[in-house]
Order: sequence, then structure tokens, then C-alpha cells
Amino acid sequence: MVARIFKPTKNAMQSGMKRSKKWHFEYAPKQSRELDPLMGWTSSADMQGQIRLTFDSKEDAVAYAERNNIDYVVQEPHVRKKRLKNYADVFGFRG
Repeated sequence: MVARIFKPTKNAMQSGMKRSKKWHFEYAPKQSRELDPLMGWTSSADMQGQIRLTFDSKEDAVAYAERNNIDYVVQEPHVRKKRLKNYADVFGFRG
């Protein structure tokens, strides 16, 4: 049972960073999803795939995994580059 500790990325449909400040802890799937032939839904018998815990810091998530003897992988978040924008640059000459 291997868990993944990560910080989610910003939603592409919104400009805010609301749900990307906390760290998430979720288990890797043990088995693949199956397709129901009648309804076309996907399902899995893996109940740990439904568990997602939220922590305020990466250290809290790592401490939880070590306290419960869970193997884990930490995925560091990508740092956004901030581009300074100036209103005058819209009208500048780029030749």
C-alpha cells in the first residue's frame, strides 16, 4: 500500500488559488477500474481509492504516514513564475 502526498494544482477554469494551499494524502490504486457492460459505468472493488486526507503542511502528512507505517511518495509542487506585466508594454514597439 503506497500513498501519494501532493499539493494540487490550480484549477484551469478559475483564477484563484483557493483549493491549492493544502497538502493531500491519497492511496495509489491497487487494481484497475472495470467497465460495467450494462450501464457503461466504471467501478472498482478497491475501497482505499476513495480515501483522500487533507493536511495543512507537508510535514503533517509525512508524520501521519510514518506514524501508521504507510509507504509514501512526496510529489513537490511546481513553482509558478510570476511575470511582471506593465500596461505600457501593450503599446510598446517590438521589432
